[in-house]
Amino acid sequence: MKRILYIMLCTALFTGCSEDFTDLAPISNRNEADFYNAPADFEVAINASYAGLQSTGVYGRGYWTMFEMRSDNTDQGPDATGLARQYTEINSFTEDALNEQVTSAWSESYRVIANCNVILERIPSIEMNEALRDRIVGEALFIRSLVYYHLAIGFGNIPLQLTPYVSGDELVQVDENTVLEQLVTDLNTAEENLPVSYSGSEVGKATKGAAAILLAKVHLTLGNNSAAEPVLRRIISNYGYELLPDYADLWGVANENNAESIFEVQYISGGIGQGSLFTNDFSPSTDLQTGSGFGRNRPTVDMQEAYEDGDLRYEISMGATYMNLEGEIVEARHVRKYQSDLAVENDSDINFVVFRYADVLLMLAEALGETPESYDLINEVRDRAGLPDIDASTPGTFEEKLLHERRVELAFENHRWPDLKRFGSTGMVVDAETFITGTREYFYIPQREMDINPNFVQN
Repeated sequence: MKRILYIMLCTALFTGCSEDFTDLAPISNRNEADFYNAPADFEVAINASYAGLQSTGVYGRGYWTMFEMRSDNTDQGPDATGLARQYTEINSFTEDALNEQVTSAWSESYRVIANCNVILERIPSIEMNEALRDRIVGEALFIRSLVYYHLAIGFGNIPLQLTPYVSGDELVQVDENTVLEQLVTDLNTAEENLPVSYSGSEVGKATKGAAAILLAKVHLTLGNNSAAEPVLRRIISNYGYELLPDYADLWGVANENNAESIFEVQYISGGIGQGSLFTNDFSPSTDLQTGSGFGRNRPTVDMQEAYEDGDLRYEISMGATYMNLEGEIVEARHVRKYQSDLAVENDSDINFVVFRYADVLLMLAEALGETPESYDLINEVRDRAGLPDIDASTPGTFEEKLLHERRVELAFENHRWPDLKRFGSTGMVVDAETFITGTREYFYIPQREMDINPNFVQN
């Protein structure tokens, strides 16, 4: 998959920029009349959509800013000046509609959606192998659904555009649940169309398991726990994933796309513009990597204290200190999951793990509610972490225990803010006096979109 993305980059299919990002019209360096005419064109186009997930406004930076740093897991780090001020505002719920990080997340997410919409519109009229057509449709539906899921959770009231934008179209906002209900339809089709697995250079593309885990997450977000259960059991029974015995074997370039991984955003280093920023962004010092260490997405003290004594995940997931080049121990909380050896600053080969099998087990426990089987599922995850089993007699409600387990197992993987919303626990993040339920659970719609679309209603 990484080689495919490199080839795609060389084609320079979708490299232009639109003045009005939410117009949902993809910009191409090629004349569209001369493209989308052959099966190979659609393979290039779907690879461009995968590459869109790498972008700074999507998984490159935007999503961890909105879904980890917004939560109680992480903060902006030690610097609150200059560019870092934008992160500080997001972390403290004081950002406005002009925040550039939030604007980038909106615009670059819709750019990915626009690419997928063109594929889905054009591909039915092309003569091609039916199996390939179905697969590309499934990939486009999965990628579009993945992005729409984040937009719905982050912004709530958004335009749901399912066809290519035509100049003059009026974009209409719909609520979060309307978006999610559309994703149920799309992801059912995607799961049906996609293969269970790939081989060779195509490893890393969307599979049945990827569509199914997102479908289950959407069902849970909608409160349809009974609908999520069979989807999750299907993943467990049919798609061949497993918990790796050692939590450490989930992380690092050598462990990418492993047996527990369900979907990863693929990055590739080498000075071609597709390396990831995570190592530099999250490292607290230049002592830990080549180039700058910004200390962003810094684990909070509360996150550090969430780990139980003896939890094997702690030192793999985060550090509280590091040794500098002089051999001195320096106190600095930092994320460790995305550390890598860099030849060039901001050009890491390390992927972002979007979904993995441990999440399936914990989501099935959520779908079932408090039952002996649910505790067995939670304890399967805890056992790998070297922790004792819990049960109904363990202090706390079932929801509190499950939410805690999700927090430490999936730390820094962009699940915390959606989890807090789904469990009705967003008030944990800030003082009740400053948190306005139902309003600040959503980000402001970027001001440029409000200016372009005067019919939009601001959150």
